[in-house]
Amino acid sequence: MAVFLLALSAACCLGLGFVLQQHAAQQAPRSDLLRWRLLLDLMRMPQWLLGTAFMVSGLILSALALNQGEVSLVEPLLATNLIFAMALARVLTRQTLGRSGWAGVLLLALGVTAFIVAGQPTGGGPPAGELRHWLVVGTVVGLVLLLVSLARRLPLFEEATLLALAAGLLYGLQDALTRTTTQRLGHDGLTAVLRSWQPYAVVVAGVVGLLLVQSAFEAAPLRMSLPALTAAQPVAGIACAVGFLGDRLQVTPGALAWQAAGLLAIVIGVIVIGRHPAMPGTVRDTLESIGASPEDKPGKKSEDEPEDKPTGGSEENGRPGSTG
Repeated sequence: MAVFLLALSAACCLGLGFVLQQHAAQQAPRSDLLRWRLLLDLMRMPQWLLGTAFMVSGLILSALALNQGEVSLVEPLLATNLIFAMALARVLTRQTLGRSGWAGVLLLALGVTAFIVAGQPTGGGPPAGELRHWLVVGTVVGLVLLLVSLARRLPLFEEATLLALAAGLLYGLQDALTRTTTQRLGHDGLTAVLRSWQPYAVVVAGVVGLLLVQSAFEAAPLRMSLPALTAAQPVAGIACAVGFLGDRLQVTPGALAWQAAGLLAIVIGVIVIGRHPAMPGTVRDTLESIGASPEDKPGKKSEDEPEDKPTGGSEENGRPGSTG
């Protein structure tokens, strides 16, 4: 029961943090996209700092959940962060949930339940050696680099989705490595942990994932990024847990069928919820929802700037822009 409460509390904090961070990231200059300067600019925004505080709280709670339960159990529960994000977005946009919203919530809940009940995830299997660790980590990192490379060639809306997918893969890897680190801490002590590479990989994955997800939040509305992030993280986390943590799932034909159906329901559910009108659309929508004038949008072109200056996109790469 403690694992469920910790994981759901983590999902709540993560969902709230993502919404607040995205609202702040929309105000950052487009030239900051995929640059470390973006994080420096965001650190000056109180709303982003509040969202980051929620996100850090969620990461701490998820680490506690991972310390007490298997990654294959915790990851599907963390996917419910989209429900909490939608709840906050509903407050901001003042839109009702509606049939499609409830359908997404139901699919997500049923998918999580089906996967956990059918898979019966348990730990205790023999952990993999260093070679398998590096093979799994290398595969994830390679996929992340491929997604980022492809994203840079696409318009901003499509780029946001691929960047969020890449961030989700890194966060799933980070969760699995966090579990490895906490296990080693309990068995071998702090000195052994500091001599291993896993805790440093956790930090690197977290920082790079943060840059990717904030760039995705800046590039397009939340509905273009958060569903992809939420769907990719549990899939990557479960794959890594089975790959090198020794997690075990039921492998009978019936169990595998229900696990696949559960994962499919989770993916469809997060997509349906993410596309729901209650999720924030553009900065204009957000400003109007809180009673502000669209003319007050941060980053509005000044009177001294040329009238033909492109808006919503990066001049450097010449890709189509977004008002998102």
